[in-house]
Amino acid sequence: MKVSHSPATLFAAFDDPDLIAHAGLIPTIRLAERCGLPRLVAEKVKLTGAANGAGTAADAKALSIVGGMIAGADSIDDLDVLRHGGLSRLLGGVRAPSTLGTFLRAFTWGHVRQLESAARAFTCNLATHSGLVPTGEVVGVVDLDSKVTLVSGPARQGASFGYTKQRGLHFQIVTVKTGTCAPVIVATRLRKGSAGSGKGAASLLREALKTVRAMGITAQIIVRADSAYFSHKVVEVCRKAGARFSLAVAVRKKIREAIAAIPEDAWTPIKYAAAVWDAEEERWISDAEITDVPCTAFTSKKMAFHTTARHIVRRVKRLNPKSVPEGQAELFGVWRHHVIFTDSPFVLAQAEPMHREHAQVEQVFADLEDSALAHLPSGKFTANAAWLTLAATAYNLTRAAGHLASVFHGKARTGTIRRHLINIPARIATGARRLTLHLPRHWRWEDDFTDLWTATGQRMLT
Repeated sequence: MKVSHSPATLFAAFDDPDLIAHAGLIPTIRLAERCGLPRLVAEKVKLTGAANGAGTAADAKALSIVGGMIAGADSIDDLDVLRHGGLSRLLGGVRAPSTLGTFLRAFTWGHVRQLESAARAFTCNLATHSGLVPTGEVVGVVDLDSKVTLVSGPARQGASFGYTKQRGLHFQIVTVKTGTCAPVIVATRLRKGSAGSGKGAASLLREALKTVRAMGITAQIIVRADSAYFSHKVVEVCRKAGARFSLAVAVRKKIREAIAAIPEDAWTPIKYAAAVWDAEEERWISDAEITDVPCTAFTSKKMAFHTTARHIVRRVKRLNPKSVPEGQAELFGVWRHHVIFTDSPFVLAQAEPMHREHAQVEQVFADLEDSALAHLPSGKFTANAAWLTLAATAYNLTRAAGHLASVFHGKARTGTIRRHLINIPARIATGARRLTLHLPRHWRWEDDFTDLWTATGQRMLT
């Protein structure tokens, strides 16, 4: 490939008022309006008493932020992406980045909770309207996890050093998915950087499970999480909500003693469909052995919290002598063990790989960090908490747009959806008292964009 004209005959000018760079914003914002996002924000978020008019038109400002995030903005200044070419003819009420920054900084923690309530109600409407999460599935999984987002400089409120040994802010998310759909975020919460992974997890999970049921999902829910969330509070929330749990357990003294008592003939060999990377052993593994044993957890707590279920134990042969913990018995020098505490209704061969699929939540983190959560933009903690809530809303809205477009885009990364369906250039033409968007000929994903466009109540020119 080469440029077909010489530099002397090829020029550029930013002078066309009728061009836009993100035609896919139109059906996506239309979808947000149909599912009531502006109305919910206006009803629930009351920034009364905010200085400089920061609390006025909260609905328009919130939707401006979400729209910018859908187009790829990852900072307050980037939100200016919505003010170019002819986009003002198609989207009304877009606010300037400075106005949006003032709006975010006006949030208190109570206002963040109001915004979270609006986001949860919107997610329910979005799922109902778009079919984003199938409601007729037999099993649904809820994944609970957290991530530290790095920040630069000590001036950020709440930023501190946690388990990553780097300065950051620590956020939790809860997602829901079934076997036929991609994960949808149903709850988020921002904490200070030094907060433990499991801090506040039970209350967040309680809100998330209520949202899942409000979405119309009647499936048996299984809550998956890593060992940071192995607590009687998390299990209690699951049981009160009628959900099952599958929680990783740290291999400490009592667990090692239980593993040592397992007879050798109790182990069942398994092979992975695809090799799994073992970070501690620094190698790919494709086979292991599993077993399960009944157990009662949280016996140090009061009787009401004692929970009888089973431990699923997976062991993998050690090949790296350096990975053997000092002072471990011979059994643990030969094998590495991974333990799950679960009341899953599934048999051993189904329950163990189902828990390993919890790792899919890392893809949600990757999607968020590839867009609005590339960093948290403000020095004020509550502004960043509001940004996190709106980032999750933009993620779900982008995913719903992909779901309406095609089966492929229903499970694609949100970055792929942006490239294929959102960031499409178009020229606005006026005639016969109507506006027409002229899109690129031979666009590879024309049919998918057409499906998204018509699914939101608009017509294509024929």
